[in-house]
Amino acid sequence: MPSTARAHLREESRDLNDTSPSTSRVLNGAQAILEATTQALEQDPRVFVLGEGVTDPKGVFGTTKDLVDRFGRQRICEMPVAENGWTGMAIGAAMCGQRPILVHQRVEFALLAFEQLANNAAKAHYVTGGRHRVPLVVRLVVGRGWGQGPMHSQCLEGVFAQIPGLKVALPATADDAKGLLLGAIADDSPVVIIEHRWIHYATGVVESAAVPRPLDGPQRRHQGDALTVVSSSYMTLETLRACQALSAHGVDVDLFDLRVARPLALDGIVESVRRTGRLLTIDTGHREFGLGAEIVATVCQHALHSLQAPPRRMGLPSHPTPSSAALAGAYYPRSPEIAVEIAELVGAGVDRTHACVAELRAERDRLPIDVPHPSFRGPF
Repeated sequence: MPSTARAHLREESRDLNDTSPSTSRVLNGAQAILEATTQALEQDPRVFVLGEGVTDPKGVFGTTKDLVDRFGRQRICEMPVAENGWTGMAIGAAMCGQRPILVHQRVEFALLAFEQLANNAAKAHYVTGGRHRVPLVVRLVVGRGWGQGPMHSQCLEGVFAQIPGLKVALPATADDAKGLLLGAIADDSPVVIIEHRWIHYATGVVESAAVPRPLDGPQRRHQGDALTVVSSSYMTLETLRACQALSAHGVDVDLFDLRVARPLALDGIVESVRRTGRLLTIDTGHREFGLGAEIVATVCQHALHSLQAPPRRMGLPSHPTPSSAALAGAYYPRSPEIAVEIAELVGAGVDRTHACVAELRAERDRLPIDVPHPSFRGPF
């Protein structure tokens, strides 16, 4: 494994984003989102951006940086602290033929407009008998680190995925951050994109062309026969670290990046479990009532007799996120804990995996608890 966490993150992202070097470059997630937004604005006059901070010089962590200078305030619209109102405006604009990209700098801010999303955006097509569609993109950022605490670090992917009529995407890579955003903009349904803040710093090879990715479900990120693992968003990167380390010690797992929580396409995962006989799910949000529970239920419904061991779930514990760095260190599962869980589930002995887990812990301990990698300088 690479000697520094930064090199590891870059190498990992290249593995995840396998595209042609002749048409691709290395970008981080924030740059990929900015590029996708810029290309959509250039190619379609119906696209516009609205939110709090979208015209700020920092540009929502760099994802809307300088767009107002290029496209003007008619298309890059700074909004007041009135989330329910301007979410309703965006829904109305979408129903009238526009394609808004609505940006919340934290998932929690969307809760102030939840009624608009759940009752208006999600249901308009159904209650009008198909006469109206709502081609709306809602970008929600999950905070982590620097004392984000209980109010700025919730994922809530399961909450949004429970609502019929919404689509929910969870990019884990720079390439998907761009491709899934373009796919969401092209989609005629309302799409919620949940962006983990640390994905903005994950670098990877990104296609230069504006190629929308269909919102069509999981992608295999690591191949093996010992165990089926399903993760999403930033936890895919943590899980891949564990998978790569274990692979060097003879334990190879089938790792799926969920990518899209609704619609939930699990056929490939069910087939994998029929082959491996074991399942581990890793939620970015809370373990209880999370996406992992739905995945386990579906696998048990369709492949119960293939299971050689009870499925296991990992995720955040059932209490709010602590602000304290010391407490947060024990709150978030990371690659060493994931490696231990995998080793236990596949029956790999301590002697076989001790060096792997020790290496992962050493890498983890070289980083501060609340930053994704050494080059991080904020802001949060």
